[in-house]
Amino acid sequence: MSNAFRVVVRKDPQGRFAVLATDGYVNHLAGEQLGEAANLLLAEGYTRLVINLEQSTVASSTGVSCLAAVVERVHEGHGSLAFCHLTRTLQKTFAIMGLSRHRALYETEEEAVRGLLADG
Repeated sequence: MSNAFRVVVRKDPQGRFAVLATDGYVNHLAGEQLGEAANLLLAEGYTRLVINLEQSTVASSTGVSCLAAVVERVHEGHGSLAFCHLTRTLQKTFAIMGLSRHRALYETEEEAVRGLLADG
């Protein structure tokens, strides 16, 4: 995990989904970056998004709140969102903040993509 946060966006060549892979500590600034990236993808017509947190092992409460805002934006755009590679700490934080209640959590990115594609 690096000190500076970054988001790498990978788009499915067929336009079915996009992956936002994070690297670094998820604080409010990182959450805002994720939100901006998600907004761009939604504007491009990507309605199925995976957030891969494999390289982000911790998140602040404000960072998770920003992720909740991303969830809302995707939902408002009639999209689907899945998370993958959450540490136990992130899983607990997501559960406490209610993010895991209505969002799919997967062990791997491949599972997350399959899950999103299977949902329609």
